[in-house]
Amino acid sequence: MNSLPRFIALLFSLASVTPALARSALDVTVTGRLTPDACSVVLSDEGTIDHGKIPSHSLSTEEFTVLPSRSLELSVLCSRPMLFALVGIDNRTDSSVAPGFLYGLGRNINVPAERLGSVALSYRNPVGDRQPMQVMASDNSGETWRADPNAYPRHYMGFALPGDRQPDFISQLNAELRVDTAINTSQYLTLDQEVPLDGSIVLDLRYL
Repeated sequence: MNSLPRFIALLFSLASVTPALARSALDVTVTGRLTPDACSVVLSDEGTIDHGKIPSHSLSTEEFTVLPSRSLELSVLCSRPMLFALVGIDNRTDSSVAPGFLYGLGRNINVPAERLGSVALSYRNPVGDRQPMQVMASDNSGETWRADPNAYPRHYMGFALPGDRQPDFISQLNAELRVDTAINTSQYLTLDQEVPLDGSIVLDLRYL
């Protein structure tokens, strides 16, 4: 009579052990991420040009007042040799006096109808992978190129070895970004209060 409970207990024990003993496959999980090759862009001084305080009496009443040129150090570092261009996008295009050639300097916060001036960009002394390079420009999204250091809004700016007619593959680029700022003729500005300059430009790196 006492053997029946032990027999039932043995059956339950075998039932719980048998699936583990019978398992003949194990799962293997493989993880990771495929990442695209990419380039990073860095500007010195966090990309900021500060002209400080400019006395209103120092501005010309008849023509634009050109401020001293400033420069930022530009570096582009890629994970491997890449074909790329830099495109300037004007965040203040509605204040530009010549949107096809010059970036806007913002509007007078006290009199919004007044445009403050313009900014011009150009690339100087580019060195790609330790070799001197020339600056190339395209006004048709990279279909054709010409040698030109001036970085007009929306133009593609590439870099090539001297003599080449289109941009070359580059792993590391160093160049000087020259920034030329001009203030609008003072007779067209209301300057009885302090007015901040407000230029804002994005340098967009695009792969070709």
